[in-house]
Amino acid sequence: MKATLQSGIELEYDTFGSAEDPAVLLVMGFTAQMIAWDERFCGLLADQGRYVIRFDNRDCGLSTKLDGHDVDAAAVMAAVLSEAVLPEVPYTLSDMADDAVGLLDHLGIERAHVAGASMGGMIVQTLAIEHPDRLLSATSIMSTPGDPAYGQATPEAMQVLLAPPPPERADVVARSAQFAVWSSKRYFDADRVAEYAGMAFDRSFYPEGGVRQLAAIFASGDRSEALRGVTVPTLVIHGLDDALIAPSGGRRTAELVPGAHLLELADMGHDLPEPLWPMIVGAIVDHGSVAAGQAVAEVAG
Repeated sequence: MKATLQSGIELEYDTFGSAEDPAVLLVMGFTAQMIAWDERFCGLLADQGRYVIRFDNRDCGLSTKLDGHDVDAAAVMAAVLSEAVLPEVPYTLSDMADDAVGLLDHLGIERAHVAGASMGGMIVQTLAIEHPDRLLSATSIMSTPGDPAYGQATPEAMQVLLAPPPPERADVVARSAQFAVWSSKRYFDADRVAEYAGMAFDRSFYPEGGVRQLAAIFASGDRSEALRGVTVPTLVIHGLDDALIAPSGGRRTAELVPGAHLLELADMGHDLPEPLWPMIVGAIVDHGSVAAGQAVAEVAG
């Protein structure tokens, strides 16, 4: 399904469960398509009485691609680290957060629980900062507040992340084995990761979009001070095996957001291993239920 936003951006999305249930909007990470939220994971949330919405971010999957909007992500990164003037970028995480709000508008949803992974967690943090009135709760998974002192990747993980993807499907699938560098040591499933890589390639292979998304991450800067003022009930989930965004990124996020809860999972890396889905889904649902109860109490009071 397609949602055409007022900005002109089109977002590909689908849903699980009943629209009568509380909405949970799932926001995926850097270059990852909405299918990275596995249908069975979404089904578990729906079975818990949630109306689940997943979507492709701009410049990814079947959503709008900003062809021809060139950006030098390395120059943006260098400018941030040196505190120099930022080069112009096509969009920032704020624009991507606006996309999420636009999708809620399209679906007629006033307020939703939102959960985001990696870059998606950064977008969820931005939503909590800039659009708190649209959120019932926020869950930031394997993410970071944007302060370069926290959540630093290992050199090996960063090398894999920034390596240009090969153009051929077979090579893309073979390359997915390298993702073990940041994945759960206990649960990494090379066959499942390869299967997803093939599915994603067949659905939409668009490495150009990743350059702009990376630039958006760096251009959006450090959210630390703004996170100190967040009033949305926030849950932070992070894996202790994460080598792409180190656990310090999650810990710092939880430290900054008033009243945030931190859930660290010993056997999780920068992935969502299937054996941990019940725990992750349960945490999102329980957190959302408590947050919704607090919101009702505040209105009644």
